Amino acid sequence: MDYVQILKDMLSSLVEDKASLKIVQRPSLEEDEVLLYVYAAKEDISRLIGKKGNMASAIRQIMSVPSRLDNKKISIKFESYDE
Repeated sequence: MDYVQILKDMLSSLVEDKASLKIVQRPSLEEDEVLLYVYAAKEDISRLIGKKGNMASAIRQIMSVPSRLDNKKISIKFESYDE
């Protein structure tokens, strides 16, 4: 399953600067874990994390659905950068 594309499709409607949105799947030490890094502009990352991390938690819960179909655990990290 292409977790990067699923997450990108979901997040692209939530960010203002779609060109700066980048999602990278990194190798994990655990075989059954999928590790995704979300890179975007600082303002967009703030929006994606939300107050008290509520939006980030909701994104992680939604992404856990396709990962459960593959018996995998998904971890999503949010990183910002300034252009």
